[in-house]
Amino acid sequence: MDENTDVLIDIGQLRIGMYIQLDLNWMSHPFPVSSFRIASESQIEILRGLGLSQIRYNPSKSDLPPVDSQYPAGLEQEAAAQEALSALADAAEEMPPDATEALSDPKRAALQLKMQLLEQQRRLDACDQRFLAATRQYRKLADSAEGSPAMARVESEALVADCVHELLGNTESVISLLSEGVGERNTLHPVNVMVLCLLMGKSQGLSPETMQDLGMAALLHDMGKLRLSPAISNGPFPGMTPAEEARYRSHVGESVRLGQSMGLSSGVLLAIAQHHEMADGSGFPLKLKGDAICLAGRILSLVNHYERLCNPGRSAQAMTPHEALSVMFAQQKNRFDPVELGIFIRMMGVYPPGSVVQLVNDRYAMVVSVNSSRPLRPRVIVHDSRVPKDEALVLDLETVPELGIRRSLRPSQLPRDALEYLSPRKRICYFFERAVNPAAVEAGL
Repeated sequence: MDENTDVLIDIGQLRIGMYIQLDLNWMSHPFPVSSFRIASESQIEILRGLGLSQIRYNPSKSDLPPVDSQYPAGLEQEAAAQEALSALADAAEEMPPDATEALSDPKRAALQLKMQLLEQQRRLDACDQRFLAATRQYRKLADSAEGSPAMARVESEALVADCVHELLGNTESVISLLSEGVGERNTLHPVNVMVLCLLMGKSQGLSPETMQDLGMAALLHDMGKLRLSPAISNGPFPGMTPAEEARYRSHVGESVRLGQSMGLSSGVLLAIAQHHEMADGSGFPLKLKGDAICLAGRILSLVNHYERLCNPGRSAQAMTPHEALSVMFAQQKNRFDPVELGIFIRMMGVYPPGSVVQLVNDRYAMVVSVNSSRPLRPRVIVHDSRVPKDEALVLDLETVPELGIRRSLRPSQLPRDALEYLSPRKRICYFFERAVNPAAVEAGL
């Protein structure tokens, strides 16, 4: 088959990453263009609802070929972990009651531990894969923003809509730290900011429509940096010349211009235009103060600032998540809306995911997730030289009320063995997942 030509495939073979052509007039489908790359499961659902049995697909413009696979590409690890967990649970369920009781305590404990480790790995892999998929979708829409702005809007709307739908479907959400190196480096910032902004929106009870606009602004706020050299786009930093700083600041206007070409709403454009404004008037480009900055702009400015403290252009300047929150609260409080700052701190917890801490029993640990409804009792990986690093269980401090956090540490303050074991992240990235009842985890459910 010549991959430069379109081919007809069964509608059931559609997958994210495929570039498709709709042989319908523009009144017969809801998409603004008839040719585009599929960016989300929601788009696939819409396409399947059009009543088509086949659809035209272009391999040369697609990210993935249509292969017969039980699982979508990129989810094999999650599927394997889920299958292993299910098989183990089925085996335990099929044991006669007397056989289970006959297991010695060590064997029963080993079985429970194995199930917990498999479930833990499945959840971690799922968060990593969802974040990776989001960064890939962002890269594609960024690549098409100049030449195909309508397509870029469709792809960005689909990406944000999927996140909003999933987030609002979770009664409680957990903010999870991702693995080191997940995603593509130049796409980490916008996706990270989008995730945290949407969590902020949910914390404040914003409507789905308002959250969609907030997520769009967060995802696209730095599109104007695509025209800047890496040396300038990673600013600001000490030693920048006035001309370089002016060029750096121009990315705000460029982002708005690109947003206008994409046909973004006025609310989204306004938040993008204000993502560097500060409540005390110290921001740019208009030095707006207080309520002169819209709600989405205030949320985006705060989250963007936090993300840059944790993940600056120059890694030597990076702060731990706990340090970043401490600096924002103790030294920079006037720069942010006090209500939004309070909500952000409550949501992230005093020790956000990625913080390295010492527990009250003197053990070293790293915070890996925070339930936004119970932020003072995060989940941590505890350094224990008796347990192999890849078998370390995540400890939910909510289930161990007598064990708390004594203080935050910088990675450089850890003993070498604890540093190697905990592997603090050099770049802090987050995604959200549905909160799980601790009792259910304890029971292996």
